[in-house]
Amino acid sequence: MTLSFSSVVLVGVGGMLGALSRHVVDQQIVGKWSTFTVNVLGSIALGFVVTAPVGDATATLAGTGFCGAFTTFSSFAVGVAELLDVGDYRTAARYAFGTLLAALVGVAIGGAMGGIVG
Repeated sequence: MTLSFSSVVLVGVGGMLGALSRHVVDQQIVGKWSTFTVNVLGSIALGFVVTAPVGDATATLAGTGFCGAFTTFSSFAVGVAELLDVGDYRTAARYAFGTLLAALVGVAIGGAMGGIVG
């Protein structure tokens, strides 16, 4: 795969917008709910991007750039690990499975929305 300058710029611009948007959410919602929120919203957005009739440039900007920077698996994993470290296994399991289920439902919702547009 060859990287073009334009695709690198699109990922960078999308990533900047995604990171800034994530920061806004982090300022409004504290703790694990912030991570949950960005992961579910990002899943909806990515489901839409991959099913809507968008061009490669839009998919690169929105999918790889924005959604890649907006969502976070690492913070999710740390949140689960922190709950496990303090022995709160039930909450850790609910948080882990609840986030994954909500994100999958989000992808389905976004995909349905993208399919309607197409």
